Amino acid sequence: MPVPVPRQRVIPAVESGQAQAASLPGTQAAPGPARGKAAADTLTLLVIEDDPTGAPIVPELLDSAGRPIRLRTARNLTEAERLLTDDVHCILLDLALPGPGRAAKEEDELAVLRHVLQLAPRHAVLALTASGDAERGAEAVRVGAQDYLFRDELDGRLLSRAIRYAVERKRSDTAERRLTESKLRAQENARLERGLLPTPLLDGSSLRFAARYRPGRSRALLGGDFYDTVRTPDGTVHAMIGDVCGHGPDEAALGVELRIAWRALTLAGLCGDELLSTLQQVLEHERDNDEIFATLCTVDIAPDGRRAGLCLAGHPSPLIARPNRPAELLPYGNNGPALGLLPHARWPRMQVELGAAWSLMLYTDGLIEGRVGEDGERLGQDGMVELVRRRLAEGLTGEELLRATVSEVRDLNGGELTDDVAVVLLDRAP
Repeated sequence: MPVPVPRQRVIPAVESGQAQAASLPGTQAAPGPARGKAAADTLTLLVIEDDPTGAPIVPELLDSAGRPIRLRTARNLTEAERLLTDDVHCILLDLALPGPGRAAKEEDELAVLRHVLQLAPRHAVLALTASGDAERGAEAVRVGAQDYLFRDELDGRLLSRAIRYAVERKRSDTAERRLTESKLRAQENARLERGLLPTPLLDGSSLRFAARYRPGRSRALLGGDFYDTVRTPDGTVHAMIGDVCGHGPDEAALGVELRIAWRALTLAGLCGDELLSTLQQVLEHERDNDEIFATLCTVDIAPDGRRAGLCLAGHPSPLIARPNRPAELLPYGNNGPALGLLPHARWPRMQVELGAAWSLMLYTDGLIEGRVGEDGERLGQDGMVELVRRRLAEGLTGEELLRATVSEVRDLNGGELTDDVAVVLLDRAP
């Protein structure tokens, strides 16, 4: 004879762990110690089924460790929604229940299942159907249930095993879906990175280029820092690095806009004060509020590579390293204001002698604002200069120099840096 579905009246005894195991075929009583386990270690089953007989027979359901499975019952979807809390692991759903909405059962035999799956997307679901209706049960699995059971073949051992299987299968499906989503997100991020981070346009130049970029936001692709390097038809190499205040996605988007605008204006022949004045107009039109500003450093290197023009808009001065001379900062006495702070501001262009061989490092303040020592002092520009001098003395150049520098700054900080970091290195060999 069919074994009735568990009813609500036995919940207190089962949930408290005081009920004794029923004498069902293949069902063993739970060991004493297991009944003292915390509720969080116990599976909970929500039964959604309207049994007109209200039969009181309740099978004892045990998990794999011998602990009783807690039971809750609901006679309709309204009760089920109220009882469907986060501690429910599995739902046993009678497919004979009427679905939501008028004439839903006539239009879709699995309307009630679709509604429950939408209501409880993170829960395992077992479909309960009449014996011989295997096709309907299989369709329930295709729709989203973890398994199906026949009503007249149900017993405590079978139901306990089915619950454990459904819960583990749901966990496995969820983990696999998250892994797939993670892989797709990584692929999308890679495509975004290729599209948003710049590709230097240095064809025909003898200068060597290297860059490092590390956003401050956790799992972020881009931060508010931005950089670019292009060579114009007259042979001049233009390099730029900047920093939009803030660390959110809006600041990152604004940084990309400023970088693209800088490249377009540079290729159009603008430089120095004229270029920065136009960039300030772009910033003022694109920013969300008047408090947003951006610092910027631009360098235009003459075709012979021996001289450069330097403009600073509230930005740290670049570092230059030359043979037989200690690395040092370029002059920054004529530093203009950051973009977006003062209307009608001006940014004087300073002429700098570079020499025959040199390495020029442009960076954002994330590289110098890390903490050092037990007192938590900032590394600062002086500390960064000393750090780079040591690395140069070790013979590091290019990518290796940037990688070692950023890694040491991070180590001195005692962990990840909270601010975005961008570093650009241009080298001219003798």
